[in-house]
Order: sequence, then C-alpha cells, then structure tokens
Amino acid sequence: MTGEHQRLALLLFCAFVALTLAITLWAGRRRHGSPEEFYAGGRLFTPMENGFAISGDYMSAASFLGISGLIALYGYDGVLYSVGFLVAWLVVLLLVAELVRNCGRFTLADVVASRLRRPQVRFAAGISSVTVSVLYLVAQMVGAGSLVALLAGGHTGTGARTAAVAGVGALMVTYVVLGGMRATTWIQIVKAVLLLAGALTLTVLVLLRFHGDVGALLESAAGRSGHGSDFLAPGLAYGGGLADRLDFLSLGIALVLGTAGLPHILARFYTVPTATSARRSVVWSIGLIGGFYLMTIVLGFGAAALVGGDAVRADDPSGNTAVPLLALDLGGGAASTGGTVLFAVVAAVAFATILAVVAGIT
Repeated sequence: MTGEHQRLALLLFCAFVALTLAITLWAGRRRHGSPEEFYAGGRLFTPMENGFAISGDYMSAASFLGISGLIALYGYDGVLYSVGFLVAWLVVLLLVAELVRNCGRFTLADVVASRLRRPQVRFAAGISSVTVSVLYLVAQMVGAGSLVALLAGGHTGTGARTAAVAGVGALMVTYVVLGGMRATTWIQIVKAVLLLAGALTLTVLVLLRFHGDVGALLESAAGRSGHGSDFLAPGLAYGGGLADRLDFLSLGIALVLGTAGLPHILARFYTVPTATSARRSVVWSIGLIGGFYLMTIVLGFGAAALVGGDAVRADDPSGNTAVPLLALDLGGGAASTGGTVLFAVVAAVAFATILAVVAGIT
C-alpha cells in the first residue's frame, strides 16, 4: 500500500493502540496498591470474565499469525498445531486449574513451596518461569516486527522491525506498571472479543468466496500451494526420516503438556475467588479457544487458496503475514479502500493480541 491507503491503515492501527492505553489508564485509577490488587486484580473477576481473559492471553500472535501461516505453508501438518494447542486445555481442566488455585497465592512456585518450603525450589521455579517467558516473548516480538514492517510498506528492512520490538516493549511496561493485573485482564478481554470477531469475519468472507464449498476451498489451496495433493496429506513437514518423526513426537508432547507449564496462564487462576471459579474459567476458555482454532484452519487454507503459497513465502518465509495478506485480498486488493480497511483492522487486532499477551507474560 502507498499514499492515502497506507496513511488510513496506520491511522486505524494507532486508534486501536490508543484504545488499549485508555483502558490501562482507567484500570490504573482503580488500583489500591495491595499485592492482591496488582498481581491478581483483587481476585474479583467472574469465571466468564476470566475465561475471556485466559482466551485473550492464550490466543497469541503466534496463534493468529503463526499457526494460520503454518497451515498456509504446510497444509495438514500445520493443522496439527491447532489441534494440539486445543487438546492441551483438557489437561489444564482436569489436572491443574483447581489444584493451582487451592495451593498458591500468586504463582505456581507457591504451590511447590507449600509442600517443600525450600529456597532452592523457588529459585528453580524462577529460572524456569523466566526461561519459558523469554522464549514465549521472542515469538510475540517477531510477530510484532513482521506486522509493523508490513504496515510501513513491507520493504523497510530490519529498521521497522527493531522499532516495533522497542515500541511493544515500551507499551508493555506502561500497561503493567500503570494498571497491574486489572488493566492487563481488561485488555485481554477486549482483545479476545476483537480477535474472535476479526477471525469470524475473515472466516465468513473466505467461505463466501467459495460459496460455502469447503471441498472447493481445499482443492484450490492444494492447487496454489506449490505442493499439489501432498498439501492435504500428512508428512509435508514431518514426513522425512527418523529425526523428523522424533520432531513430530516432541511437538505433540510439547503442545499437549506445554500449556500446563505456561507461567502467565497459570497466574490467571488466582484472579478468581475460588477453585470452582478457576475450573469454570477453563470451561469458558475451552469453548472460546476451540472456536478460534477452528477458524485458523479456514484462514490458513484460505490464504493458500487466495494468496498462494509462493506469495506468502515470498513476503515472510515463516508465514507470519499470511492472514494480513488474506485480508487485503478479501477486501478487494491493496489498491482498494475495502482492502486497506480490512487489512488495518486485522493488523490492529493482531498487534493488540501481541500487547495483551506480552503484558500478561510480564
């Protein structure tokens, strides 16, 4: 995009950022300075509110941008990410949620320390939390860099990406310092609603483009993917030798069990008053997250069918810009006002996603 359309996209994008800052300032005025207020939002959120917040915290840029991009590039093997991330919540529901809420005050380290009460345990838990959080943050920052570079014209080199990472970091610190868990929670709730609405809109537009014929969508995706019928069969990414098969096994274990070890997700169970509320929060989040991951499958195959695997790969080898490029196409193309508006909305929602998840991790 150039000229007027690019300025419109940037204006809509900045409006979304301003909205999240306004929420932070509003929530920050309601703080009372206690540890429960800063770290757990006063433990006053309902299961529905917490379920939306968990969904907003969990449905990250790596999900919205990354998984859709993986499906656009690898087809069936990319879908495995959507399935694995959803199944993981059954483990959280059955084994983790109530136990964590009953035994701890703010973090999972409280649960372990309640039984062992050793400084070494807290030290190990701290190192683990920082390691997991840093690795998780890297994925969000990469998504932010790709997104802002695309907004700025797509040919800005590393400068725009570096500035995007610095900007996300500054906003993250602002959110957490001014608003604590209360502001973070409301940003996550708003972000979850916006993300689900944006994903639903794109999903409906993709299905309308193919007149509701999923078979035609898959056939077109395979034809433009560059891989033919192999695009719809297992093995495109993990069908090689023994090392690839071990990679697939490792991926499955990490996806199914990994959610139960995400520090920023476990901390959300302390924002509700009781263990029963924590379990009900997970039920809400399973429904919301399940619907979202079903839509990422349509978006991924839609990007392959309408944008093309080669075009997605040329813009970003990791596929992180597949959904924004899909939005441009569905809106009428880069030269159209409709395409610009839809692209800007998707970019703003994705950026709000990054901000909310990064704030939660911090």
